[in-house]
Parts: sequence; structure tokens; C-alpha cells
Amino acid sequence: MTIEQGVHIQDATLDQLIEAAKALAVPGERRILGLTGAPGAGKSTVAQQLVEALGPDVAVLVPMDGFHLANEVLIELGRRDRKGAHDTFDDGGYARLIATLRAQRVGDPVVYAPRFRRDLEESIGSAIPVPSTVPLVVTEGNYLLLEGNAWPAARAHIDQVWFLAPDTEVRHTRLLRRHEAYGKSPEEAEFWALGSDERNAQLIESTAGRADRIVRLP
Repeated sequence: MTIEQGVHIQDATLDQLIEAAKALAVPGERRILGLTGAPGAGKSTVAQQLVEALGPDVAVLVPMDGFHLANEVLIELGRRDRKGAHDTFDDGGYARLIATLRAQRVGDPVVYAPRFRRDLEESIGSAIPVPSTVPLVVTEGNYLLLEGNAWPAARAHIDQVWFLAPDTEVRHTRLLRRHEAYGKSPEEAEFWALGSDERNAQLIESTAGRADRIVRLP
């Protein structure tokens, strides 16, 4: 773990996080909760668990991963071999969507967000409907607290950001399993998990001090 020394990490249960998320959801208003952390921190899993626990009338999940640049664009930019780095996302598009969702009020039209398909390694546009009546949007991604480019513009419209901080060994094990589950050989999985993913992790963990809370789940 490369989170700065002296930063307080809170031990919390999933039930406690559900209650904290529920407290953010105010009927008739719009709040946004962000989950961040290094690759393999459990962001997608926890975000999905929060949304499922709160129910579709209360919360909807809009992941940052929907803003991956297309593979053909990454090839043109010479960045395909490090897909997942902060400059392989459409950060401006993400910031504009978050601003739109924050401003959405009851009675406004449905807003549609993109979804990333890991089996395709591509994003699908207009795949996640966000009704105006849902009070809480949960968004998760690696770079919610990154300074530079359009990331701070997105952060400005997120009410709270929680940083998930599991032990490094746990995170690495999750990454290896994920890569293998989507077709990579054990050697390829290790190459990505300990190479590009780990370089991204070091950058992401350096942003933990900007989070509203840093959480370690059992």
C-alpha cells in the first residue's frame, strides 16, 4: 500500500456503507456518490452492492469505465498497450455527464450514460438510463480524485468520494482473476496486473488524501 503515511483508513462493513449511502439519498433531490481506489480495490463490486441494496427507485450506477476511449482511437494515439491509464479515457465527456446528472431534477428527461463491456473491451453508448426521479447516482472509477485535465471538473459535482483501500495482496489476487476471467493467459494476466495496472495504482493511491473517507472492508 502506497497511500500516504498518516492518512486514516477506516474499517467498515458493507452494511455500514449501505447506511451511509442511504443517508445521502434525499427524495426530490439529486446527490452523487463516488467510489474510487486502485485497480482491484473492489469499486465495481461495492458500487453494485450499494445500488442493489438501495433499490432502483433510490440509486443507479454510472461507472466511469463507460468513458474508455475506443480501441481504434487508442491505437491511433499509440496508447493501446496501456489501456486503463488516465489519458486513455474521455475525461471531458465524463465530467460533462456528471455535471448533467448533478443538475438533473424531477421532471427532466431521462439521461443516458455509456457502459463498458469487458467482454468486448469497448464502451456502448446510451446503455444506462438515469431517470430524474432517482435521488442518488453512484459512480465509480480510478481517477475521480486525480488533479489535472477535466477530472477536477467531474469531482466538483460529486457530493462525496470514498476511497476503497484493501490490502495490496488482496487487490493483486483480484486483478489476476479478473484478467484470466476475460481470456488472458496466466502470464498475460500477471503482465497486466503487475505492470500497467500497478503503475496506475501508484498514481491513484497518491490521491487518497483527497477522499472524504478511506475505507477498508473485511
